[in-house]
Amino acid sequence: MTSETEHLSDAPAVVASPWRTHARTFYWLLRRELWEHRVLYIAPAVVAGLGILGTLAGSLHLSNVERADRLADPASTYDYMEPYGFVAGTVFLSGVVVSILYSLAALHGERRDRSILFWKSLPVSDLMTVLSKAAVPALMMPVIVFALVVVAQLVIVALTSLIWLANGFDPRLMWVELDLPFLWTVLSYGLTFMTLWHAPVFAWLLLVSAWARRVPFLWAAAPFVAIAIIEYLAFGAAGGPNPLQHRILGGFSGPFTVGSRGDAPVSTLADLDPVRLFGQPGVWIGLLVAAAFLFAAIRLRRSRGPI
Repeated sequence: MTSETEHLSDAPAVVASPWRTHARTFYWLLRRELWEHRVLYIAPAVVAGLGILGTLAGSLHLSNVERADRLADPASTYDYMEPYGFVAGTVFLSGVVVSILYSLAALHGERRDRSILFWKSLPVSDLMTVLSKAAVPALMMPVIVFALVVVAQLVIVALTSLIWLANGFDPRLMWVELDLPFLWTVLSYGLTFMTLWHAPVFAWLLLVSAWARRVPFLWAAAPFVAIAIIEYLAFGAAGGPNPLQHRILGGFSGPFTVGSRGDAPVSTLADLDPVRLFGQPGVWIGLLVAAAFLFAAIRLRRSRGPI
């Protein structure tokens, strides 16, 4: 017995890898954000549900004569993919709006309700906390949006097929017009780009959330309103270069148009130009700016207390 005890005592202790420990901590911090901010997935899910209802209402409204005419006319310009693209676009936009609202409240909310005192008492660094909050719009929301879009579109296919069957039509005639894998590929491509393109916007909102004592939305918008006023006074009604508008809205057309030129929408995978899209200087400059904003947010959280 003594020899076994001595043998066990001499065995090296199993120490968890620091990277594994950090990854586990980061995982639970992300779980905390989902638990505390259920609107992150509830709001896009509601939008997806409304998109399903709207598409089904349109399918029910379509008369049998119109349905037969579209199937019988080879030159028909009706786009069966349009409702599916519309659902994807609305869910995507809802994800952007939710990400903006979340980023504004992420660090300000814990100071307002004084829960920052509890979280700072835990052995979790400010670096890990801020990065976990930055990962919500950068990592979690794209995954949530993509999953909801796929589920919503599959539900639409199933229910629309039942409507066609109930009206005496073969749904396979509709299926051959659908190319959902292509739509999902373009959506994941666009979500990846938009995550990088909007990184400085969300990082700026997190920085303001860590700094502002009240109404972080006004503080976040104030510098850009001032720039717009100066721009109007300098260039008149015609306006001049608007970097904020380009940063927020300029990235929407790139990944979904031929050659990323903002003209005709993509129709095949050959229309995508990832080198041109991701090679823009604005993408990489924006990531550097986002890193600077996050560094400042980490420093502010370290020094800021409850409001």
